[in-house]
Amino acid sequence: MTSIDPTHLGKKVIVGMSGGVDSSVSAYLLMKQGYQVEGLFMKNWEEDDTDEYCAAADDLKDAQAVCDKLGIKLHTVNFASEYWDNVFEYFLAEYKAGRTPNPDIMCNKEIKFKAFLEFADEILDADYIAMGHYVRRRDIDGTSQMLRGVDGNKDQSYFLYTLSHEQVARSLFPVGELEKSEVRDIAKEMGLITHDKKDSTGICFIGERKFTDFLSTFLPAQPGNIETSEGEVIGQHQGLMYHTLGQRKGLGIGGLKNSSEDPWYVVEKDLVRNVLVVGQGGNHPRLMSNGLLANQLHWVDRKGPAEGAKITLKTRYRQHDVPCTVTYDSDDQIRVIFDEAVAAVTPGQSAVFYDGEICLGGGIIDVLIRD
Repeated sequence: MTSIDPTHLGKKVIVGMSGGVDSSVSAYLLMKQGYQVEGLFMKNWEEDDTDEYCAAADDLKDAQAVCDKLGIKLHTVNFASEYWDNVFEYFLAEYKAGRTPNPDIMCNKEIKFKAFLEFADEILDADYIAMGHYVRRRDIDGTSQMLRGVDGNKDQSYFLYTLSHEQVARSLFPVGELEKSEVRDIAKEMGLITHDKKDSTGICFIGERKFTDFLSTFLPAQPGNIETSEGEVIGQHQGLMYHTLGQRKGLGIGGLKNSSEDPWYVVEKDLVRNVLVVGQGGNHPRLMSNGLLANQLHWVDRKGPAEGAKITLKTRYRQHDVPCTVTYDSDDQIRVIFDEAVAAVTPGQSAVFYDGEICLGGGIIDVLIRD
């Protein structure tokens, strides 16, 4: 895996250096394989408070320290305006419409594998780009497939389903062949400063702030009633946008008379009445769906699964694969029927399809199918 391949010599790879362990080890492994490696640090958000600014500055400092250790150049680029226009405004529009978007997927589509790739091509004359994502690439019959990462717990193919096979063909994913523990071991062995740095979590532009505080600075909250599925008012919500289907924590209800001890879950967001509907138990009938309609379809190899294909999907990250059957209502709408009912499928999130190890692509969940 780390021996020099003569065909790699002279091939220039621009690695997206985030200041984390995965991109650090990616750069090291590609050097070991014989590539000419340079780093590129992206600034995607203009920080507006001291803590955020310090975190971003620390990431750049760590990325520079790793590049210095490896003896490679580090370039920097500011994609904040592209991020605002193509990722953040989409994020706000979806929340305003009552859906729950996934900005990481849009960031990969618009920034990391579009703006970054264009900059690497046009300014840095790259043959390839590389990222620290836990996915794999397989070239077969003139096209590049995207496979799940070896580490099933870290596999990030769900977030990358919008890539085309042309983008996959220009991308290298060295850590996708490894377990996360192996990546940390390599970083430690090489004396990289990032070897024990904790993984970043949450949405990048929110940082460590409370999500509700952040969102309320951009979208005005509209408080309303919390009702049971039988129509009884049992509390108040501060805004539907702060809640998602299947949510259990942070509802501020409990200990009600004449109710069981089962936990309460969000089972519906009634946008017309501005009502949050809740029910008790993780298998509440209003929480379950038998299928979905998805649109804004994207297929890695441009061709979707065959009509009537039996494949699997994920409707959220780290979900177990859901066996399903797919048919098409139109070129841009797929109808998915699950083998068994699934809880908390959420409009606005992505449905991502798999054929074994291969990530086929996916779409945005639009409508839930119930009995």
